[in-house]
Amino acid sequence: MTGWILANSVSDIRIRERGYITAAAVVADIDGLGIIAELLTKNSANPWLWWSQYHHILAHNLWFGLLLTCLAFCISQHRTIVAILVFVSFHLHLFEDLLSGRANTNDIWGIQYLYPLSHEVWQWQGQWLLNAWPNMLIAILLIASTFYLAWKKSYSPLVLIAPKLDALFITSLQQRFGYPK
Repeated sequence: MTGWILANSVSDIRIRERGYITAAAVVADIDGLGIIAELLTKNSANPWLWWSQYHHILAHNLWFGLLLTCLAFCISQHRTIVAILVFVSFHLHLFEDLLSGRANTNDIWGIQYLYPLSHEVWQWQGQWLLNAWPNMLIAILLIASTFYLAWKKSYSPLVLIAPKLDALFITSLQQRFGYPK
């Protein structure tokens, strides 16, 4: 939702470009897909520790952010603004992970921002648990903001994956809360 809200901070970009900015706030967690291989091989003689060893490393670094930024620049109509917002959106994800990514095991998650040039782990000792009250409050505020933007602009993040469902959602929202002026 952070990426979507950021994507809607600029008015003159296409829905698809808003999708790029939104995806940039999420795609860093692609390195978390290693958990599938890890779970499938955990009882084998040679388990693949792809999640344990690479989550918050492979796609949670400056170079991955720059790759996304360059890609957005190449495929966008509004190249400069979309590339800048993709870069910011990606870094918002990293900031949110550093601020509030701690699991209930009390392990503080960090990122290796300059990986592979440096293996220094950036982390914050005050990192909130994932289910801590500040995260819940932020989630509620982001949901409320997303609903407000949907009501005001007549489209929601659903437009990126299910335009017909988005239209139904917007119609329901506007019938319930009135139409924006």
